[in-house]
Amino acid sequence: MIRVAVAGAGRMGQAIAAGLESEAGMELAGIWARGDDLDALVRDADVVIDFSLPDGTLQVLDAVIRHGTPLVCGVSGLGEEHLHRMVEAAATIPVVYDRNMSIGIAVLTRAVRDAAASLGPHFDVHIAEVHHVHKKDAPSGTALKLGEAIAAARGEQGTGSVEFESERRGEVPGEHEVVMRSPTETLTLAHAVTTRQVFADGAIRAARWVVDRAPGRYNIGDVLFAG
Repeated sequence: MIRVAVAGAGRMGQAIAAGLESEAGMELAGIWARGDDLDALVRDADVVIDFSLPDGTLQVLDAVIRHGTPLVCGVSGLGEEHLHRMVEAAATIPVVYDRNMSIGIAVLTRAVRDAAASLGPHFDVHIAEVHHVHKKDAPSGTALKLGEAIAAARGEQGTGSVEFESERRGEVPGEHEVVMRSPTETLTLAHAVTTRQVFADGAIRAARWVVDRAPGRYNIGDVLFAG
């Protein structure tokens, strides 16, 4: 039985807890909120899923390093300090980190990377994303991830020449559209989320996968395609 500790008592934490109820061979070890004993929870778990906030993630990283517990992290908005600490953690434990835990986005990322490599630099690339009004960062972390994959495939740094468009409206969980256009043709690839449960399901799948992995930093694409 894989015991899963969840960091973050918000909607995502509750969604993960609900998802674990129907997962054979997995159970909820507990949900950590600020003020709780994080060390006790991590020590009692086989894997930790972190959907807290950036400040909480630093505490989670310290705890999983102390106890040698594998980590799945889906927190967005992480800075250089977080990523540096995550690299340190990955030297001793397996860590799955991704700005979007959707398996559909993992497939889309591979598809846009292959398309960009095949089409070359003569196609202009535009990424449009729509999210709920509560989302602060723009472009979204997922849009940046897609842009980075495209730029890397074309030999560019960062997001290269990719253009971004962001919209915030209603309670939209997430929509992303990648348009590659030349003077003579247009290729469009898109993904839409209908419920945030998809991110919880992806994180649970990653948690099952990561418990037997060697130390290192992985992403949701590795969970799907690395075997």
